[in-house]
Amino acid sequence: MSTWDTIAQTLVEEFSDLDDPRQVTQLVVRLLLAAFLGGLLGLERERQGKPAGIRTHMLVAASSALIVFVPQQMGMDEEAASRIIQGLLAGVGFVCAGAILKLEREEQVHGLTTAAGVWMTAAIGIACGLGRDLTAALSTLLVLGILALEAPIKRMGLTGKGSPKEE
Repeated sequence: MSTWDTIAQTLVEEFSDLDDPRQVTQLVVRLLLAAFLGGLLGLERERQGKPAGIRTHMLVAASSALIVFVPQQMGMDEEAASRIIQGLLAGVGFVCAGAILKLEREEQVHGLTTAAGVWMTAAIGIACGLGRDLTAALSTLLVLGILALEAPIKRMGLTGKGSPKEE
């Protein structure tokens, strides 16, 4: 076999991790669904003028889906997958911590809702990556409902003046 044949064969092998159309379809559906659902959450946050918007939420959801999909594709057992999910959530938690800002002079904490939303977006992405599509979609609706409650609660005057500002 010539050098060029070896190179060509190696390239074919490198890009053959998805063996059949079923696996390709699963990957595409799971990543697109994760990105779409994350985008819905990001759109809501962006419309509220928050710093973590559409792109951030789409990337968090899609990357979370991919991180749990690949080990499944490789045939890892549930225990190994559990460790991967733990590591993923710890890493996302670190990113979320960066979104939280305490302003000393105002004695207020900003970014808690953004951090919690990004963390939930990762969980939704994990659900997509594991093929739990309906769970991911219903969770997204729940989060959108929770975020929509802010304005009516403020109008009813149910938030106390002494409570820390979340965002």
